[in-house]
Amino acid sequence: MEKKTDMAKRIIVALDVGTKEEALNLVNQLQGADIFKVGLKLFIAEGPSLLQEIRRLGKKVFLDLKLHDIPNTVAQAVRMGIKHGAHMITLHSSGGVVMMARAVEAAREGKEGARPVLLAVTILTSLKDEDLDQIGMKASTAEQVLRLATLAKGAGMNGVVCAPQEIELLRREFGKEFLVVTPGIRPLWAVSHDQKRIMTPRLAMEKGADYLVIGRPIIEASSPTKAFLKICAELNGLVDSSHCKNRT
Repeated sequence: MEKKTDMAKRIIVALDVGTKEEALNLVNQLQGADIFKVGLKLFIAEGPSLLQEIRRLGKKVFLDLKLHDIPNTVAQAVRMGIKHGAHMITLHSSGGVVMMARAVEAAREGKEGARPVLLAVTILTSLKDEDLDQIGMKASTAEQVLRLATLAKGAGMNGVVCAPQEIELLRREFGKEFLVVTPGIRPLWAVSHDQKRIMTPRLAMEKGADYLVIGRPIIEASSPTKAFLKICAELNGLVDSSHCKNRT
């Protein structure tokens, strides 16, 4: 997968809304964005047909269902994701090497242009060391992220989803070819909500993130377009946000 230099195209807009109408309205507003995240809430509400509608608008879908089940079930789910046009699909790396490897095999069955990017979710950005300890994980967050990312790399996954605090660790360990997708991104002018391990867009990109997943700072703004362009400006180091408008 080619890494884009256009910062506007490296923002994955999280469609964390409840209806198809809200989602498509945002897609139509945010013409400069290239990839839109469909997560669990929206997928359950509207089903896979929404993925096809987003694709018809010329956009790519980041299907963020964090698949975690027995290997055969996950492989079948990946095949369905391919059928409905998902560009990126997330799996929980804690499902194990066999589960991830079967998903990779399923992805490779499709035509070259239709193969999705498979991303392994490491540790959710809502969790800290004490939360891991509470559920029986004695390693620190960073240690567990590195362990899970190593398993994902060995299984043939394209990259990982991790908190911004682990970007540099993974870059040192795996170099530039292993994708790093980062949620928990909050501009200085946005509130953190329920995420505990957050970072500004500019700093996360400087540390080596390939893509930033940003939802509420954009979609809950009074003007989602202005919020999106403001983040573009921060990433590009520009004063005039119009410089990154409509770069698709």
